[in-house]
This record gives sequence, C-alpha cells and structure tokens, in this order.
Amino acid sequence: MKIAFVVLGFPELSQTFILNQITGLIERGHSVDIYAFQESEVKASKVHPDVEKYQLLARTYYYSIPDLPKNLLWRYLKASSLLATKLNKSPGIWLRTLNVFQHGKRAISLRPLYRVIPLLGKPRQYDIVHCQFGPCGIEAMILRKFGLMQGKLVVSFRGFDISEFIQQYGNGVYDQLFNVGDFFLTNCEYFRQRLLKLGCPEDKVMVHRSGLDCERFIFNPPKIDIANKIQIVTNGRLVEKKGIEYAIRAIAELIKSKPNIEYKIIGDGPLKQQLQQLITDLGVSDRVKLLGWKDQEEIIEILKKSHIFVAPSVTAKNGDQDAPVNVLKEAMAIGIPVISTYHGGIPELIEDNVSGFLVPERDAGAIAQKITYLLDNPQIWDSVTRAARAQVEAGYDLQKLNNELVEIYQQLLTQGFVRRSSLKTSNVANNTEVKT
Repeated sequence: MKIAFVVLGFPELSQTFILNQITGLIERGHSVDIYAFQESEVKASKVHPDVEKYQLLARTYYYSIPDLPKNLLWRYLKASSLLATKLNKSPGIWLRTLNVFQHGKRAISLRPLYRVIPLLGKPRQYDIVHCQFGPCGIEAMILRKFGLMQGKLVVSFRGFDISEFIQQYGNGVYDQLFNVGDFFLTNCEYFRQRLLKLGCPEDKVMVHRSGLDCERFIFNPPKIDIANKIQIVTNGRLVEKKGIEYAIRAIAELIKSKPNIEYKIIGDGPLKQQLQQLITDLGVSDRVKLLGWKDQEEIIEILKKSHIFVAPSVTAKNGDQDAPVNVLKEAMAIGIPVISTYHGGIPELIEDNVSGFLVPERDAGAIAQKITYLLDNPQIWDSVTRAARAQVEAGYDLQKLNNELVEIYQQLLTQGFVRRSSLKTSNVANNTEVKT
C-alpha cells in the first residue's frame, strides 16, 4: 500500500507512538510519505535513531501555509510570485481554488489558493491518508477536496485534539470531518466515547491503542531494600497536564521521614524553569533532579535502576488530557511498580491495586501515601509487576497493533468499512465501559 501520514510536526521527541507506526508499516513492505505542518525544532543529536535508520526525512514534505497579507493587492501580488515557478504544476487544482461559484468570497480572498500552493507538484495518489490528530484530519479533508491528496481518509485522535481543541473551537469543529472521513481511531475507550458524544458515527470509530515494543523492554523487576537508596522516576514532557508539580511536592513531604529517597524527572518542556524553581523553593535540590531529554536507550537504563515510577497526569486548565501514556507502559513492561491518576484513559491501562496504583488528580498527599504503602509492603511487588507486564503484553504489543493497523487499512480498501469483530487486539478495548 501507498500511505501518507499527515502530522503536526516531524520528527517530534514526544511522539514515538507515531514513529513506531511509520516504521512498522515500512517494515511490512508498505510505502510511507510524511506531510508535516512544521519541522521539529529539536537538535539533530536528539532525533530518534529510527528517523535516520529508515531515512524518514527524505520521505517528509513540510507543509507550511504562506502568510496571508491583509492588503488584498499585496495578497494577489504575493500569490503571483509564489505561483511563478508552479504554474505548470497541477493547474487544474490551483485554478479550482479560484472558482467563485464553488467557494464564493473565499475564492476572491485567495485563502484556498494559499492553502494549496505548498503542495503543488507533490505526490498525491495514496491508498490511505492517515492523519495523526484531529486538526490534521480537517486539513487533509480540505486538501482531498481540492484533489491534492487522494486516498481513504483515516484520522487518529490522541489527546489534545479531543479535549483542549474542542474546548477552544467548540463541539461542532469536526462535524464535516465525521461526514466525509472514512474511518476514525482513538487510542483509548475514554476518547472513543467522547468522539461518539461529538457526533461521530459509531460504525466509523474504534479503539486502536498506541503500542510498545515489548521485546525492547525486558521484564526485570527492581530488588527493593528500603534501608538503601530508593530511586523514584517520572518521564514526560514538562507541561501542565503531566502534573509533575504534584509529584515534586509529594517527594518533598516524603523526604522528611524517608531521607533515602531520590526523585529523577526525565524530559524537557516549557515548565522546566518553573519546576526547577519549585524544587529550589521546597529545599529538595539535592534529592530531586531534572535530567532533561534522554533517548530511549538512556531512558531504559534509568528505568532499570529505578524502584517506583510516578505519572501524576492532570486535566490542564485548557482542557488537555492524556490517554494511556507510553511512558507508563514502558515502566510496567520492565517491571517497575507504577503510580498514576484517575485521569483520561489511564484507568484503562492500570487496574488499581492490581497492576499499579491510582490516586486523584492534583493530590500530592495521595501520591506520597501510595509511595509509602509500596515501600512498607515489598511483598506485593511481585504480583503487581507481573500483572502490569501481562496487561501491556495483552493489549499494547506493538507488533500485534501494527498488524491490526494494516488490517484496518486493507478492510477499508477492499470492503469500504472495517469489521471490528475481526480485529483481535483491540476487541477488549472496544467493549470497555468507561465513565466520561
């Protein structure tokens, strides 16, 4: 199959789940092109090694819409300049954007023309156009309408696009997409239920989880000795919805009675200085460390030396929420006891007191209590970590999920619809009852 992935940015450090799908499809013999709205700002030294291994940048087209001058005359002059080298490339497409009978005042404003200029002359015919995040689906829908990108339109909803984006643009923002899109995927049942409430047809949507390469994360539970140093770790972008502030406050409280605790935070982001200031203000700079961005091999090595993993996700003020995050799956696969929150799709991954522990959002005291409970009851670690590994293997194995993704594509192409009952990996997820 020939497949186009439409993404917000590429390559992105925090979106290995998208990278895993792309490389999985290439390994299965399919051709993948990547269309990104913007180039990642990360340094080359921080790019995931698979980007180079699979030569993904050579497959990537950056789709940046030119700025639209406010003055209409300047807008026309700029459009003429931009088109000067592309007049013979897809003339039927760019001329179609100027059709006032079809687009009315928008055609006169040149907004549709400016939208298509970046992709004139680029590859257009695909079997599948897979959009990662809802806003990419809206953009691809428009490009497909103009004939710039042909193929079955599949859209994955993963987090901010079904929470923050809805809060910002309203419940009807995806109405047209639901009508013309061919199929929709969510990475958890919690988000599937949200999509249904927004009006997505039930026969067009299913849960397709973000997978983990279980072979890369060897099960090796930590040996705990509470008399020695206790290593607690968090891995995630330093943004509000990760709730890292509350874990820092929990550790600051715990250190008073358990001075052998150390807390390491892997990741980077806009809240780095704010969190560092909090660490300083709480007087725990010697026990709490911001490690910055690490590649996957470095993360695995840190996890191997850790005893407890904390993912204190919260609903951000702008409505942004998490699905079952991959960093939790990584810790569970390795065999580290995990503590997270009753948040978004996370309870679908962690069964409280069975495969991990859940606490309310924004509750530093509850996080501290669960850490204390784990340290005081080392006899439960074996059963909890084995249950966690089994959960990840059963529902989040990357190879099974990539096979399932191919099957979804093939059913769309041959049948025009997806028979969900035939897809084994996600059947449990699609029958899960979740409170929203």
